[in-house]
Amino acid sequence: RRGYSSAGAAEYLHRSIVPTMHYQKSLPRLPVPKLEDTIRRYLNAQKPLLNDDQFRKTEELAHHFETGIGRELHEQLVAKDNRNKHTSYITGPWFDMYLKAREPVVLNFNAFMSFNPDPKAEYNDQLIRSTNMTVSALRFMKTFRAGYLEPEVFHLNPEKSDTQLFKKIIRFVPSSLSWFGAYMVNAYPLDMSQYFRLFNSTRLPKFHRDELYTDETAKHLLVLRNGNFYVFDVIDRDGNILKPSEIQAHLKYILSNNSPAPAFPLGYLSSENRDTWASLRKILLDNGNEESLQKVDSAIFCLSLDDFPIKDFVHLSHTMLHGDGANRWYDKSFNLIITKDGTAGVNFEHSWGDGVAVLRFQNEVFKDSTKAPAISPQSQPASVDSSRAVQKLDFKLNDALKAGITKAKEKFDATVESLSLNLIQFQEGGKELLKQKKVSPDAVAQLSFQMAFLRQYNQTVATYESCSTAAFKHGRTETIRPASIHTKKCSEAFVRELSKHSTEELQKLIEECSKYHGRLTKEAAMGQGFDRHLFGLRYLALSKGIALPDFYQDQAYARLNHNIISTSTLLSPAVQLGGFGPVVSDGFGVGYQVHDDWIGCNVSSYPTRNGKEFLQCVHKSLEDIFNVLKGKKISS
Repeated sequence: RRGYSSAGAAEYLHRSIVPTMHYQKSLPRLPVPKLEDTIRRYLNAQKPLLNDDQFRKTEELAHHFETGIGRELHEQLVAKDNRNKHTSYITGPWFDMYLKAREPVVLNFNAFMSFNPDPKAEYNDQLIRSTNMTVSALRFMKTFRAGYLEPEVFHLNPEKSDTQLFKKIIRFVPSSLSWFGAYMVNAYPLDMSQYFRLFNSTRLPKFHRDELYTDETAKHLLVLRNGNFYVFDVIDRDGNILKPSEIQAHLKYILSNNSPAPAFPLGYLSSENRDTWASLRKILLDNGNEESLQKVDSAIFCLSLDDFPIKDFVHLSHTMLHGDGANRWYDKSFNLIITKDGTAGVNFEHSWGDGVAVLRFQNEVFKDSTKAPAISPQSQPASVDSSRAVQKLDFKLNDALKAGITKAKEKFDATVESLSLNLIQFQEGGKELLKQKKVSPDAVAQLSFQMAFLRQYNQTVATYESCSTAAFKHGRTETIRPASIHTKKCSEAFVRELSKHSTEELQKLIEECSKYHGRLTKEAAMGQGFDRHLFGLRYLALSKGIALPDFYQDQAYARLNHNIISTSTLLSPAVQLGGFGPVVSDGFGVGYQVHDDWIGCNVSSYPTRNGKEFLQCVHKSLEDIFNVLKGKKISS
């Protein structure tokens, strides 16, 4: 039951009988873990990283914190949380963490996910795909704003809960109770409070702390091509989506526009240090660019059209993660990037939201643009005067701005030059075989990273795996700490002491890792990790002007939060691969996917680390783990 406008194009993706925000009011609140649990989990995470003397010192500081200042801070945090039942204890501190960060957003915070190609090859034309994806994105926006978007629900037993019957019943349960109704049938509604920031939103550079800005009244799209900025309305006066043939005509006009690339491309400014960018933005505004900047900031989203085809997966990752700096606006909530050969991806700013919201958007846009495309290769663009409808934004630049852009470009180019991206596809097995052997696929992937790092650098280091806490009201993420005494023991057995262990013993070590990793994952998803709690307590101490407790000044605390291996996984029929930059200069950024019969891994690094060699070690580790699970004897 899709809604059609007079233009005949579908205005909505679907009309859910359960309103989009039906569960939001009754979502459970993110728990503040017990302090003793947090300290115990923290020490478990520290154990594989420290020698006995270091661990004793850290343990002493932790127990001292637990019984002293930590206890006071914890009680204050719980009291504050009880006074703010409309949100979660992590929301404020987490926004602050992102918005107060002064590093450039590109490579440090923005991540990317690239779409699979359209299954119908002739639809992967740049103009056709841009038109179809733009229309589908607008349908998503309209569906969400009308409350017709299916609520995001994690179904543990879909036969029972993902049914028309259940939906017909639950929609009559008041919002204040609806979550409990879903819970009864083993379904977990997820927080959708971030979704509104997908559209008409941007991150504004400000001194000390940036701001998130949203203007839902704006009706135009921002299109970047060749470093030039164009805008045109995609929503009409009645709130309907512009005819797809008109959107096609306007995009065709932009794609055939032969304006030269600007000598000083504005896009580079959004790749600058945030304070530098804030002062340059002030000059931009004072120089008569207020109206143009307003158009950029309030645009529904940014569509970046690149003039080259994609050569391979490494080129794809570079294009989607950072591109050339001139044809992106990194501050927009997301850039939809479409290259000459119709390869598409999303680069998103991270402060406003997490992967869950972006992934849902990508899944819906992919499904809609491939199953119900607005135009076909035979469609003709409307005969409209695009030169009147499309406005090219011109920016007035003085010498200070020209110098600022030149410097931003130099910095950007140097950083990108130093970034390496490497990929592997392990073809000898995946999720199916691992489940058959009763081990967790995610645990095996994480174990292979630990084993690889030990093989390459002879040490165990701080490792981060992101886990969503969207099952709670205003939940964000929690950290899983995949480096454990179990993975260390198992890695050492495989890398250093192979001859001392039978295949059965090695299998047992893998199973122990899997069991422990499963527990950590479950705890994190239930808001029972330790990282966010400790972060919240530290934030509280600083905001109250309390001297930073010794616990936080421990070198071991700093080392644990210097995440050399930073990892994130996703699996979706819409997404080909995803990735992000290393979070520390001597780290790896690891995006990975465990498919049914293969495992993909995408690694970013700077010159102090060798990502190619790391992936060779990951491949060797996966080979060894799979062979052991199959009962084969392996050699070093």
